[in-house]
Amino acid sequence: MLAFILRRLGQSILVMLVVALISFMLFRYVGDPIASMVGQDTRIAEQEMMRERLGLNDPFYVQFFNFVVNAVQGQFGISYRLQQPVMDLIISRAPATLELAFTSAILALVMGLALGVYTAIRSDGLVSRFLMTASLVGVSLPTFLIGIGLIYVFAVELGWLPSFGRGQTVDLGGWQTGFLTTSGLLSLVLPAITLSLYQMTLIMRLVRAEMMEVMRSDYIKFARARGVPQRRINYGHALKNTMVPVITITGLQLGSIIAFAVVTETVFQWPGVGLLFIQSVQVVDVPVMAAYLMLIAFVFVVINLAVDLLYHVVDPRLRVSTGTAK
Repeated sequence: MLAFILRRLGQSILVMLVVALISFMLFRYVGDPIASMVGQDTRIAEQEMMRERLGLNDPFYVQFFNFVVNAVQGQFGISYRLQQPVMDLIISRAPATLELAFTSAILALVMGLALGVYTAIRSDGLVSRFLMTASLVGVSLPTFLIGIGLIYVFAVELGWLPSFGRGQTVDLGGWQTGFLTTSGLLSLVLPAITLSLYQMTLIMRLVRAEMMEVMRSDYIKFARARGVPQRRINYGHALKNTMVPVITITGLQLGSIIAFAVVTETVFQWPGVGLLFIQSVQVVDVPVMAAYLMLIAFVFVVINLAVDLLYHVVDPRLRVSTGTAK
C-alpha cells in the first residue's frame, strides 16, 4: 500500500509540473505584463528597471523554475487589475466557491444515489420512467441555459428567490459564510441547483445502470434462493457492489463542480473564484489566470489521488493485484 501511495504521489507531482509548464507557457507570452502594470507616460528606462526587477529578462528555464518555486509557496505575484497579491484575492473569494461547490456536491450525491436506487429497483414503474426522461434535461441542456431558466421562473416570474449575488454573509473566524443567514441560504438555492443538476442526473443514471447489472448477477439470484430479504439484497449486496464506478465518477465530478463553477458564478454573479477568473480574462490579468489554472489542476490531482486510495478500501481485488492483501 505504501509503495502504491508513493507511486501515485510521484505521478501527481509530475502532472502538476506539466500543468505548471503549460500554464507558464500559455500565460507568460499573452501580451507584455509590464504594459499592463504601468501607464502610457512611464519612461522606457523605468519599464526596463521593472522588467529586470521582476526577472522577465531571465532565460526561460530560470523564469519557469522561479514560477514553480513561488507556486509551491503559494505566491503567484500581484494582480495587474486590482494591484493586490493574487493569493489574498483567491483566499477572499474561496469561501463563496467552496460553499457553492460543497452544497452542489452534496445535493448531487444524495439525490443522484436515491433516485438511481429507486429507478433501478422499480425500473418498470411510471415514476421511474418519468425520472429517466426528465434526467435527459439535466444531461442535455447547457448549465448557463438551466441557470437562466431558473432565474426566469423563480426570481422574475414568482419572485421567490434572489437572482444574483451571495446575500448577507457573516464572519466566522475569518471565513465569510452565507450558511448562517436567511438571505445567504436563499441566494444559494438557484446556483446550487444549477451546478448540481448535470452531476445529479449523471450519478442517477450511472447508479441505475450499475445496480440493474448487479441485480442480474448469479450471487444475487443465489441470495434470493436462500431467502435473504429483498431489502438486504438491494442495500447490503447490490448497492455496495455498484459503488466502485460511482466513486470514480463522483470524485471526478467533484473536481468538475469546482472547476466549472465559473459558468454558474458568471450567470448568478456569485462572488467566487470562478467569477474572479472571468473578470481577469477580460483584462488579461495573467497572474490570476495562472494561479486559477494551477489551483484547479491541484484540486483534480488531489481528488484523483483520493479516489484511487478509496478504490483499495472498497474493492479488495485491487489490494490483491498490487500485492497488499494480507
